[in-house]
Amino acid sequence: MIDIGIIGGSGYTGGELIRLLLQHPKVRIRTVTSRRLAGIPVTDVHRHLTGLTDLDFATPDPSIASACEVVFTAVPHGAAMNIVPELLAGGTCVIDLSADYRLPQQVFEDTYKRQHTDPRDGGAVFGLPELHPEVAEANLVANPGCYPTGAILSAAPLASEGSIEYAIFDSKSGVSGAGVDPSTTSHYPNIAENVRAYNITAHRHLPEIVQELNRLDRSLNNIYLTPHVVPAIRGILTTAHLILNREQDYDTALGLYTEFYKDKPFVRVRDKIPTLSDVRGSNFCDIGIACGGRRVVAVSAIDNLVKGASGQAVQNMNRMFGLPETAGLLTPPLSP
Repeated sequence: MIDIGIIGGSGYTGGELIRLLLQHPKVRIRTVTSRRLAGIPVTDVHRHLTGLTDLDFATPDPSIASACEVVFTAVPHGAAMNIVPELLAGGTCVIDLSADYRLPQQVFEDTYKRQHTDPRDGGAVFGLPELHPEVAEANLVANPGCYPTGAILSAAPLASEGSIEYAIFDSKSGVSGAGVDPSTTSHYPNIAENVRAYNITAHRHLPEIVQELNRLDRSLNNIYLTPHVVPAIRGILTTAHLILNREQDYDTALGLYTEFYKDKPFVRVRDKIPTLSDVRGSNFCDIGIACGGRRVVAVSAIDNLVKGASGQAVQNMNRMFGLPETAGLLTPPLSP
């Protein structure tokens, strides 16, 4: 059994990690930390897990590294960089769910407007396992953001063959993406029966999308993202408007996507346009496409808390420890 630690277990992503890992056949959760809730039963916060765990929240301590083979850091942006060096020095592997290790130092500092105290440019693997097989050899994995996961996967097959001139991502997220603490964004009267665009031209997840699509096609420079919040709890639906340098018919494009993802168990290329209810509660990313001349519209659907965060983190852990990629993750989506 693989001994697991979770630093920052009180939020939505922490709760999802616990839920998924409790049903994983090859792991054991040794500790879940929260400074604010130390000593309180985990199930007092994550009530849906009642009867499934008797763990109490613990105070974060670097000694967790000696007790665990892998530690998930589910902490706010800017906090992981203060924890990860000691964890790695203690000999454990780390999967970071914050933004601290996703980007080169200068890009991170420009995007998040703060100094990076532990720059490891090139020292962390970007944890999108469909595009980064080197996750299997890593001891530090930077789990991608939720918007980038859906956006990158929707465009990667066409980017890989260098056929995209413009990539415009219109993404719509449920309110759980705003985190567990109430805000004006997630306040019910502000979001019910409403759709809200925000950070319209400069969302902080855009550099991740640019970084990964540029890995596939260095000449692709016209990449844009506009996110929206919609009155749903879970999920991100991304509509990618991909303007190509040549015409593309539907059968050719569908064949390209099918071939690109043929050995990727959590990407399902569909013959119809997916919806959030097709993936809710699961680690799947469903993709459907439509074509018209030089324009391909690729629509991806993910659960932002699973494939967009905690499920993808477990998928990365499976790769790092030589387990089947699907271990503990083949949970069917919830419908309706």
